[in-house]
Amino acid sequence: MNNPAAQSKTFTESINEALVQAMTLDSQMICYGLGATDPKGIFGTTLGLEDKFGKSRVFDMPTSENAMTGVAIGAAIDGIRSVTTHQRLDFFLLALDQLVNSAAKWFYTYGRPVPITIRLIMGRGWGQGPTHSQNLHAWFAHIPGLKVVMPSTAYDAKGLLLSSIFDPNPVVFLEHRWLHNSVSDVPDGDFRIPIGKAKIVRPGKTVTIVSMSYLVVEAMLAADYLNKHGVECEVLDLRTIKPIDWPAIYYSISRTGRLLALDTGHLTGSVAAEVVARVTQHCFDQLKAAPRRLAMPDVPEPSSPGLTKGFYVRANHIVSEICAMMNLSREICEGAPIEPEPHDVPGNWFKGPF
Repeated sequence: MNNPAAQSKTFTESINEALVQAMTLDSQMICYGLGATDPKGIFGTTLGLEDKFGKSRVFDMPTSENAMTGVAIGAAIDGIRSVTTHQRLDFFLLALDQLVNSAAKWFYTYGRPVPITIRLIMGRGWGQGPTHSQNLHAWFAHIPGLKVVMPSTAYDAKGLLLSSIFDPNPVVFLEHRWLHNSVSDVPDGDFRIPIGKAKIVRPGKTVTIVSMSYLVVEAMLAADYLNKHGVECEVLDLRTIKPIDWPAIYYSISRTGRLLALDTGHLTGSVAAEVVARVTQHCFDQLKAAPRRLAMPDVPEPSSPGLTKGFYVRANHIVSEICAMMNLSREICEGAPIEPEPHDVPGNWFKGPF
């Protein structure tokens, strides 16, 4: 596979490029979903695909998530790989029967691959509330037969999406919408990042911060701040949460002896809980402090700006946890970065929920 010089691209552009690349390599592949051919192209990720590949391969769908997934399973059994897209993770819950009882178990039961990639958009802001901003990745990670991918950069978005599409079995590909306008250097052409390989995005020797998706951004902000006070955090981006790269986590813990696990979902039953449990089991003798975790509280996500303030994990919360873990001074904790205003948007570029 070619890996030419990288160029600066947005997360959205990287997703679009991966789809174009995959559909060019596989002349049978289909791409569809509610809004796939509309003027905004699902946050811009599917723009131009219908013009390039025609209406038989790129098409809109009725609001029938279960049927959409059934179409993908039937096509996959017949050897046609597909990418289906849902503009909200929450909408996809209507298709859980097809996903869990059919797609995830087909290879185990019948020995036949089902090459399906299911793109789900998650995230918060602008009063999305309890039914339009849920982060339910831990549900999917619990199901044998599924791979679950959560990229945090434009580079990873392209490389992991191409790997997901050409994986022989179902992959749930989760995109946090606060990342769609983020920018990084991304190669042109076909390049792939192996599913199940974490990445150290910031080396350190004091505390390991295990993060995922948008929380990598917050972890980096916290690490930058703490570094000024002599606390060298190692930020580990999981990239995929099924499978999880356990050797990478254990290796990091062997050097830092401390763990803070972050999760974009709710606390109970979270991926962060699994990380803490396994580190406690496998690295007990290397730990210098009790592992900690940060996630959303176990209540539905609010719509009100007043209630959302402080609800989601941000850099200041990460700093507070590490201060408590290491008994750092009150001054360090109180000087931590606070939520920007307005706190429910990622930046001035963000103009609305869709």
